[in-house]
Amino acid sequence: MARRARGEGSIYQRQDGYWVASLRWGNRRTTVYATTKQEAVSKLQELQRAAHTLGRLPDPARLTVRDYLTLWLEQAAQRLKVKTLANYQGLAEHLITPHLGAIKLTRLNGLTLANYFARLTKENISPFRQRQAFALLHKALGDAVRWGLIPHNPATTIDRPKPKGQRRTIWTPQQVTIFLRAVEVGKGGQYADLFAFLLASGCRLGEALGLTWRDIDWQAGTVRIERQITEVAGKPIEGRPKSEAGIRTVALPSWGLATLQRQRARVREWQLKSDNPFAPGWQHCFVTGIGSMPEATNLRRAFRRLCEVLGLPPLRLHDLRHTNLSLLAASGVPVKDLQQRAGHSSATLTLSVYLHAAEDGDRKAAQMLEFLAGR
Repeated sequence: MARRARGEGSIYQRQDGYWVASLRWGNRRTTVYATTKQEAVSKLQELQRAAHTLGRLPDPARLTVRDYLTLWLEQAAQRLKVKTLANYQGLAEHLITPHLGAIKLTRLNGLTLANYFARLTKENISPFRQRQAFALLHKALGDAVRWGLIPHNPATTIDRPKPKGQRRTIWTPQQVTIFLRAVEVGKGGQYADLFAFLLASGCRLGEALGLTWRDIDWQAGTVRIERQITEVAGKPIEGRPKSEAGIRTVALPSWGLATLQRQRARVREWQLKSDNPFAPGWQHCFVTGIGSMPEATNLRRAFRRLCEVLGLPPLRLHDLRHTNLSLLAASGVPVKDLQQRAGHSSATLTLSVYLHAAEDGDRKAAQMLEFLAGR
């Protein structure tokens, strides 16, 4: 029988029906168990990826949570989006390891995790950040189970931190009218049409920044969302939308299309004056006067200043998306249509976010009719 190559591993079925996957790497052997052959193959492949990435099989008896998260982030870099990886690294360094880092991985349990999240609450760490930390721990500890480092995932024994119970701030149709009229007469500054597009489309900011001129169907009045721009360490990174559902076609109202037409004229003027009119940056719809991607900090500052000038309630840029979708929900647009427009992977998510708007729909639908009549 030929000798197995290094890192090849083996799979066999025991007499009791369980499947066993075993991998030797250097002087260490790790064995994991599964109820089906397919599960055993998957676990062996996970072990092989970890060993190839780390150059060794980790020893669970010696691993601390800090050591394990460091190793896990190294191998996860190949399968996580750049922004997600950067966020996970920040969470591990600043929020998780200061509290849990010294604990042995094999001694981490549900009670320890429950106390950890209770401590974060006392330290006034936001529910959003707590949910991010929970997601990281749940995913990383799940991989530790698959690799045979721990017998079960302690994160599955505690409740996920609850989101903060507050409604998102959105504009009324009348406030939307004030904003759009100001933009139409040129009061909004160089990013005003970007803000108006977010309001017209319900897109995420990154999706709007990823939009190129070839993604627009001028005759149909639609835009095709196929990519997004995320900012990591101050640099724009182009990638796919958050999920497959994020790849979609979005119909625009007539004033949304007019917004893009104004932006096209503005960008063409900038491009003609540019020292490098054929730079690839000009293919994007929403750029700066020199064809570069605008920084999120500058966009937030410009939008906040515009709200102050117009006397409108200050919103986050993401709340322009919520304003669009909430007003549509209030006017009776079916959940499935909202889900597709929002790029949500499930109708449940759409309902959880916009149910309050649908419940308050009668009053807001009346406001919407006034809004439409006023335009």
